[in-house]
Amino acid sequence: MPSFFDVLKVVLQDMQVESAVLADEIHSHNAKVSACAGDMQQAGIAVSLVSHEQFKALTCNARAVIRTGEATPYANVILYSGVVF
Repeated sequence: MPSFFDVLKVVLQDMQVESAVLADEIHSHNAKVSACAGDMQQAGIAVSLVSHEQFKALTCNARAVIRTGEATPYANVILYSGVVF
């Protein structure tokens, strides 16, 4: 607890997100996160998919990390913030 989706929902309510990056392995290993990517696109967030290796490399530039109690494969997302005003 909390789950990936619980945390993401709260973060998206409070943060202006311009784009998101997920591992492309979600399509074959985590259908729920894959569906979440579609939901973010429908909400106007640009979503990119990269290999899990590329994803891990991108995390080296992270400004903040939120860890959840999620235990499903590839339930990770990198969010790029925008400006609220």
